[in-house]
Amino acid sequence: MTELVHADPSPSGTGTATRWWRDAVIYQVYVRSFADGNGDGVGDLLGARGRLPYLADLGVDAVWLTPFFTSPMADFGYDVADYRDVDPIFGSLADARALIDDAHRHGLRVIVDVVPNHTSDRHAWFAEALAACPGDAARERYIFRPGRGAAGELPPNDWESIFGGPAWTRLPDGEWYLHLFAPQQPDLNWENPEVHAEFESILRFWLDLGVDGFRVDVAHGMVKAEGLPDVGHPDQVKMIGADVVPFFDQDGVHEIHRSWRRLLDSYPGERIGVAEAWAPSPQRLANYVRPDEMHQAFNFHFLKTPWDADAFRAVVQESLATADLVGAPSTWVLSNHDVKRHLTRYGGGELGLRRSRAAALLTLSLPGSAYVYQGEELGLPEVLDLPEEFLHDPQRHRNPEDGRDGCRVPLPWAADEPHFGFSLLPGTGSPWLPMPASWGPLSVDSQLRDPLSTLNLYREALRIRRERRRFDDAPLTWLDSPEGTLAFRRGDGFACTVNLTGEPVALPAPGRILLASAGTTVEDGLARLAPDSAVWWGTDGA
Repeated sequence: MTELVHADPSPSGTGTATRWWRDAVIYQVYVRSFADGNGDGVGDLLGARGRLPYLADLGVDAVWLTPFFTSPMADFGYDVADYRDVDPIFGSLADARALIDDAHRHGLRVIVDVVPNHTSDRHAWFAEALAACPGDAARERYIFRPGRGAAGELPPNDWESIFGGPAWTRLPDGEWYLHLFAPQQPDLNWENPEVHAEFESILRFWLDLGVDGFRVDVAHGMVKAEGLPDVGHPDQVKMIGADVVPFFDQDGVHEIHRSWRRLLDSYPGERIGVAEAWAPSPQRLANYVRPDEMHQAFNFHFLKTPWDADAFRAVVQESLATADLVGAPSTWVLSNHDVKRHLTRYGGGELGLRRSRAAALLTLSLPGSAYVYQGEELGLPEVLDLPEEFLHDPQRHRNPEDGRDGCRVPLPWAADEPHFGFSLLPGTGSPWLPMPASWGPLSVDSQLRDPLSTLNLYREALRIRRERRRFDDAPLTWLDSPEGTLAFRRGDGFACTVNLTGEPVALPAPGRILLASAGTTVEDGLARLAPDSAVWWGTDGA
């Protein structure tokens, strides 16, 4: 018995399945931790530019760069003071231009972050707002309100910051301003036409420099419910992505995305928008990728799926079916700079490594676009024992266990170089976060020499994916398989099997082995899958 769950991703025969973003593999560069080009211990644009050949050889299609704009770094760059310039810690505007040009020469597209929900409190607009009186036009760019209580001593409502505590800070003149994140990140007022015009100008600035798209931070933010009503519930962060809240996923955000889509479509070369959006249902998430809105939205439901065959099958089916409702491609992501690395989430150690390798083959075989977070191709674990003096993530204010520093430790490039070659300059200072002394065997140069390494598994998977033309945009058809496993076919030429159990499993071999995350044998047409493993099969005889 088979079950077809995914229709042709090219809606109405428009040929959109050939567009690069529908099946691209996009590599996330967390700029601070990717490569240091000037020897100061902090990753920068010069370092990222120097490692572009690595990304081209890896076989990805595009690079997403986290914010490198002028910032006081209260939230490591997601508090932007100047959207049209580069922070000196990351380089210069000339470095950004050179990186974009070099990436294109290597056949890589470039996606940059844009942060529209809030600015830094050091942004010129907020400085003007602080200098102005209540009711002045300068304050209309942000969300200022009088407080409640007899003397305005209470916040305007009960909204909580994502980083913990109230989402309001009171000024000496008595007014309060909204910040859904840190107090250094005041929320913009998207009811103000000046804000719309400013961000259209910002997007044009970077599009004119040649970027191929934008990852939109907090794409579900910007618009707040009329009247700013109370939530009426504590622990509001737990509600995000599960329940309706008045400060996220309001219907008004979609007109902003439509206006941006019109702008993106006015440029040549299929420039794209990628929504970081949390919504309370898959259907509401699909709204962000309707044909006239964003091109992609991150699939956090897949990222959060436990290591269980039924759970993965359910989330894949639901994701594909929901995306099909609006003719959009699905996206698949296992890790990013905001969550614990999936190797650690899957159990850590050898168990986590086996599962993470299998998850990579599962992810890269699904219809749609895949995101790779820097270092996952090396099998890097979360660093759980960073010294306290290095931990500065504002999210730790909510809960020390929620800190994101452990997934942001710099990459190891060379086993025998100081700090594993993180800096392109020899003999330079220590990285901004310490690297585990045990990471030598995980370094790029060590893994390139090992044909069975996780890095070479990714390289081979991406090579096969390219050679088979992303499996010809073929739909996914589930195949019968034993309990605790997944098996599906993509068209007539490719199949994938995944054993999510801790024991070997036997099943009929769907074809010849193309790639396996762990040892798999075939005898008399019967495949024996290793525990926690995935296998790609060629089923076309080619």
